[in-house]
Amino acid sequence: MNAPFIDLSVHHEPKGLSDRVAFGFTKALRWCADTFFAERYGHRAVVLETVAAVPGMVGATINHLHCLRRICDDKGWIRTLMDEAENERMHLMTFIEISKPTFFERAVIIGAQWVFYCFFFALYLISSRTAHRVVGYFEEEAVISYTHYLAEIDEGRSENVPAPELAKRYWGLPEDARLRDVVLVVRADEAHHRDVNHGFANELAGLPQGRVADCPPHHELQPQWKRAA
Repeated sequence: MNAPFIDLSVHHEPKGLSDRVAFGFTKALRWCADTFFAERYGHRAVVLETVAAVPGMVGATINHLHCLRRICDDKGWIRTLMDEAENERMHLMTFIEISKPTFFERAVIIGAQWVFYCFFFALYLISSRTAHRVVGYFEEEAVISYTHYLAEIDEGRSENVPAPELAKRYWGLPEDARLRDVVLVVRADEAHHRDVNHGFANELAGLPQGRVADCPPHHELQPQWKRAA
């Protein structure tokens, strides 16, 4: 399987207090993840993806209610954010099949989801720009983590197990697809979310949107069978 092309060098340099808060918060969470999971990338993915699935749903909900109150167009944000939430949920379901989390890790998933949902909902109400920047930085770190995961697989430290049936159906992967193929498409998804959320944050800040202008909505990147469903 050919690797989807993504730009691994993309990084939004923090500009102003909002960006610095978002960047600092993301780095703090990255330190926690590195400390707790070390190089157990499969288990790291399970916990981080349950958190990553929250922002899209929160953003879609708040924007939906905002548009209802003001009777205005959402400019496609709601569907894009809902697609992001679904995509991240599929990442979680895929890595649960691969990593088989322990009871303790499942408890961490529940706790992390509740805490982060409440935090992110409040943050989005206070500053949607900062919230989208946080997600942009989250996704930058996700791209880095999945790149490291690929190296672990390529160097033999993580077994290149067969891809779950769920992943093969969702991404339209071939029947002989392996874990490496899954990580490649997941990393490409995260790069897309990175560009879209940085673009949203730029738009809210009145800055040029950058790469987001060239980014199709996430549903247009899904396999043909899924778009037709």
